[in-house]
Amino acid sequence: QPPSPPAGAPRPPRNDLPRDVPDFTGREAQLAAVLSAVDSSRVLAIDGMAGVGKTCLAVHAAHQLAADYPDAQLYLDLHGFTEGREPLGPDPALRALLAALDVPSEKIPQEGGIEPLAACWRSELAHRRAVVVLDNAADADQVRPLLPGAGPSVALITSRNRLLGLDEVPPVSLDVLTPQESAELLARASGDPGGPDSRLARDPESAAEVLRLCGHLPLALRLAAARLRHRPGWTVGILVERMAEGATEFDTAFAMSVRQLDRAQRRFFRLLGLLPGSTFDEHVAAALADIPLRSARAMLEDLLDAHLVQQPAAGRYGLHDLVHQHARRAATEQDSPAELEQALGRVLDYYVHAAAAGDAAMSSLSPSRAVSAGRPPAELPQFTDKRAALFWFVTEYTNLMAVFEAAVAAGADVHVCELPRFMRAFFARRCGTTHLNVLFERSLVAAQRLGDPLQLAEAHSDLGFARYNAGRMAEAGAAYEAAAPLVSQIGDARSEAELTMRRGYLKWDEGNVEEPLELFRLAGKLYADAGCPMGTAHATAYEAWAMLQLGHREEAARLAREALDIPHTDPAWPPTLTARITLGVAIAHEEPDEAAEHLEQALALAREDGHKHNEAWCLNCLGVALRQMGRYEEALASHRQAFALLDELFEEHWKIHFLNGYAETCRLAGLPEEALRLHRQALELAPKLGYRYAEALAHEGIAAVLDETDPPGAAEHRAAGQAILQELKPGA
Repeated sequence: QPPSPPAGAPRPPRNDLPRDVPDFTGREAQLAAVLSAVDSSRVLAIDGMAGVGKTCLAVHAAHQLAADYPDAQLYLDLHGFTEGREPLGPDPALRALLAALDVPSEKIPQEGGIEPLAACWRSELAHRRAVVVLDNAADADQVRPLLPGAGPSVALITSRNRLLGLDEVPPVSLDVLTPQESAELLARASGDPGGPDSRLARDPESAAEVLRLCGHLPLALRLAAARLRHRPGWTVGILVERMAEGATEFDTAFAMSVRQLDRAQRRFFRLLGLLPGSTFDEHVAAALADIPLRSARAMLEDLLDAHLVQQPAAGRYGLHDLVHQHARRAATEQDSPAELEQALGRVLDYYVHAAAAGDAAMSSLSPSRAVSAGRPPAELPQFTDKRAALFWFVTEYTNLMAVFEAAVAAGADVHVCELPRFMRAFFARRCGTTHLNVLFERSLVAAQRLGDPLQLAEAHSDLGFARYNAGRMAEAGAAYEAAAPLVSQIGDARSEAELTMRRGYLKWDEGNVEEPLELFRLAGKLYADAGCPMGTAHATAYEAWAMLQLGHREEAARLAREALDIPHTDPAWPPTLTARITLGVAIAHEEPDEAAEHLEQALALAREDGHKHNEAWCLNCLGVALRQMGRYEEALASHRQAFALLDELFEEHWKIHFLNGYAETCRLAGLPEEALRLHRQALELAPKLGYRYAEALAHEGIAAVLDETDPPGAAEHRAAGQAILQELKPGA
């Protein structure tokens, strides 16, 4: 028991500060910001979500300030988010603070409301150097009367809400700890001695799982650390098992943050827990809750101010993992299964319709087929051009994959069929072919369950095209064979035209000559019958390309110019690109300047479009044309760039389209060994993929190199190439 001060001696300064934690970790930048703000404005607010360490930082800063503010160090919990009690009103708060300063009761106003009390408080602080921590404020109105006025005293406020009403008070917003800081805090708070034999070091995977389950929140980490510290017999694995069992102390904390919201906001917050992806925008939030976009935007701002929602980037929102778990659990407990099912259905509808709108902005054959899945949302993102659509797909990619999985789990078969279909243009630009094959495999299963001939026909056709782009030629042919009778059954000219075009690509790459030409011509007629002139242009451009490969340069150039004459708002749409490439190569001998102009423009458009496969194609064809102009060094550089792109895309099978042309350039540029290597690579790859024509060209190319370098074997390769070409002739 400390001795009592002598009668009449002044009492020592009041210090109500809680104990400063001995294991305060991280927050160097935030602490510096707090101390700097105190110097300049004397009052600041620390805001952040539940458990992020606001109080800990405020108390730690107050202890550091104590020596400079010796007259009093006060702490008052305003109970803005305390389970089971109302927030502390300004009247009792002011009386408690004045009492802490030992202000005689006769000096404290008893009537007149809040303002006389607040004036008395400001007057008492004016001649003192005091630091005041106002913890756990509910809002600006609660804390405004408690702020110091003139004089040197300072106040540190903490709140889960951004105190927007205190314009003159600078904020310091706290986020979760970094992984390194989290690991350090867990070790220090648990009393872990460190070293290779410590509990955390012996089980690093479980230790990492503790950090994940705690969401890098300081309070959660301290609670987990306390369990370890007081249970020396526990392993870290046992702690993980206990933590994963269900609701935690944080559910209570988050529930108090949610309680301040009105009924509509609480429902909105709960439903956000159903979103299957990571970050989200206001459009999907509006669709989820079935409310206007303006209302969703306002509610998101309110939840942002309450630190129940985070904003990692402009226009993007997210929930901390623990908050997301709480919202989802609350939705399960408080909303009916029917309402939750309907909300998830609205999310699935939104993403299919938004993807369709994005695909229409990126697709060459617009307008896209109408969506049949679900109900269109009231408001969709506005895609001003294909760049905006591509940016949306890139941003939403992980969400789209999560939504696809959610649709599979929910048995939403129409959504499962249509979502990948509306992502084809995006996949062509960004994601290669492997993943799209997996998606279309699952779409086919869904279409088979539906039994709808149109969905089933398109699922087979789409899977075939994915197989074709992956170099799986036999499987592509089988899928097209399965689609053909279904397309005939439904009598849809557009579907038949698309399938015909795809069969033409496949037949050409397999080495057929006359049949793909007929298929491209038939596809053009079918597109015309379907009222799709852009499709007709697409077919004409590919007919021109096929004619070029067969050596009919004049006819190829004529058809290419015909395709270019069809107007289109997008200069990089595929028929234009195909026609420019074809024309550039076709006239390289006669009109080298015009040819180079067409090819350079095609390359620039492909790059601007962000389509890496098309960029590689343009580079390779530019190499072929430059070779025909005798510009060998430039040609080689162009080929090399094309192959570097394919290596970047991990698309080995695509090289079959380019190997023989690159090899021929090497031969004419005086690089016979490199030419042989490339032709032999084509000879090895072509049979695996079913590219018989490329196989024949490889044999012919090897024979040409051997003729010039005199090693034996030229005759055998030439005979093998001729035999394959003979097989490929019609009627063979």
